[in-house]
Amino acid sequence: LGEFDQKGTVRTKYGTRDQLLAAIEAARKAGLQVYADAVFNHRMGGDETEEVEVEEIDWHDRNQVISEPYRIRAWSRYLFPGRGESYSPLKLNHEHFTAFGADANDPDPEERKIYKVVDKSFAGEILLEYGAHDYLMGASVDLSHPEVRQDLMHWGRWMVEQTGIDGFRLDAVKHMPGTFVREWLEHVRAGFSDRELFAVAEYWSGHLEELKEYLDITERSVMLFDAPLHFNFQRASNEGADFDLRTIFDDTLVGDEPDMAVTFVDNHDSQPDQPLASWVEDWFKLHAYALILLRERGYPCIFYGDYYGNDGKQHPLTSHRMLIDAFLEARRAHTFGECHDYFDDPNCIGWVWTGDQQHPPMAVLMSNNEADSKRMNVPGGPHTFHDVTGHIEQPITTSDDGDADFSCPPGKLSVWCARG
Repeated sequence: LGEFDQKGTVRTKYGTRDQLLAAIEAARKAGLQVYADAVFNHRMGGDETEEVEVEEIDWHDRNQVISEPYRIRAWSRYLFPGRGESYSPLKLNHEHFTAFGADANDPDPEERKIYKVVDKSFAGEILLEYGAHDYLMGASVDLSHPEVRQDLMHWGRWMVEQTGIDGFRLDAVKHMPGTFVREWLEHVRAGFSDRELFAVAEYWSGHLEELKEYLDITERSVMLFDAPLHFNFQRASNEGADFDLRTIFDDTLVGDEPDMAVTFVDNHDSQPDQPLASWVEDWFKLHAYALILLRERGYPCIFYGDYYGNDGKQHPLTSHRMLIDAFLEARRAHTFGECHDYFDDPNCIGWVWTGDQQHPPMAVLMSNNEADSKRMNVPGGPHTFHDVTGHIEQPITTSDDGDADFSCPPGKLSVWCARG
C-alpha cells in the first residue's frame, strides 16, 4: 500500500500508505463510502525472469496451439524483496500462472504472442470470445492454484482490516471463473459479518444475456456495471434523431435486473484513444446522466472525466460539473413519490416525480431532434416549475388538475423542479 522500499520507491504511483489511509478517512468523514479496485486476473512488474516451457496460442482462438513446446524467459518471479515476509510469505513463480505475454529472450517481437505454460489449461466459466478469454494481458494468474487462492482470500480480509474500506470493484471478471469470485466474496464477507461489504464487477460486454448468466454463476453476490446501457447511450449519441428514445432501456441490466445494475455513462476504458473506446458524444452526455441520476432504478456512477474534464492534448474532456451538480441536487430533493413515464414519442421522452408531503415534484423532458413539448400531469397542483438546467427561463405552472405542457430545447433536455 506504499510502506516498503520496492523498485526504487516507497510510495506507490498514487502515494504512501499513510496518505491512502488519510484519504479514506477524509472521504468517510465527508459521508462517503470507499471501494477498493481489485485486479486478480493478471500481474505485471515481476522481479526476476524464469525459464519456462510454453506453447504459443492463437491470439484469436485460445483453444488452438500453434507451436511445438519450447522454452522462454518469462517475468514469472514475484519475490517482493521490499516486503519480505510481512503480511504474506507467498513468492510467485511460473507455477502460479497459466500464460504470459512476453519473452525476455525476444523483448520486441514482430507480433503479439500468448505463451501458455505447458500442462496448464485456461479456466472454464469464462466468456467464450476468442475461444476462451482467460488470458487478457501480462502474466495471467492461475486462480485454480491452491496457493494463489489462499493468498487472495487472505488479501481480501487483510485489505478490509488495514484500510477500513466498505467494498470492492472487481476488475475484468469476464476473464476469471465466476465461482472463484463468488467464493472469494463469501470468504471476505464472512470475516466481517457485522457489516455490509458492497461489491461491483466489471464485466465488459454489451450482451445482456452474458451478464445475467454471470449473475447466476455468482449467485447475485456481486452487482455489475451496466455496459449494455452504456452502449445504448453511445448509439443514441451517434445516431441522433434516428435513434428511438423509447428503446433506451431495452436489453439493459437496469431494465431487466435493476437491483443488480450499476449504471454509468462513460468511464476510463470507454474514453477516446483507449482500447475499449466507445465514447458518448457530448451533446447527449447530459441526457444520459439524467437517465441514470433522475430515475429510481440502478446505482448510478459518475465518471471523473465527465465531472471535472481534463486537458488532454488529443481528446480533452468537457466538464459537465455544473449541470451534473444540478441533477444531483434534483435527485436529493425531488425524486420522491411515484415516477410516471411518458415514453410515447421516438424523439421526445419524459417522466414525472409526483413528490410527497416533504418533497416537491419534478418533471424531466428530453429531445434528440427539434424543440419539443409534452403534456404531462403532476397530481396535487397547481405547482410552478423552473428549469434548473437554465435552458428555458420562463417558468411553467400546472393547472388545478396538475396538467401542463412541459418543453425542452432542440437536442437538449430540461429538468423542471417545483419549489417547496
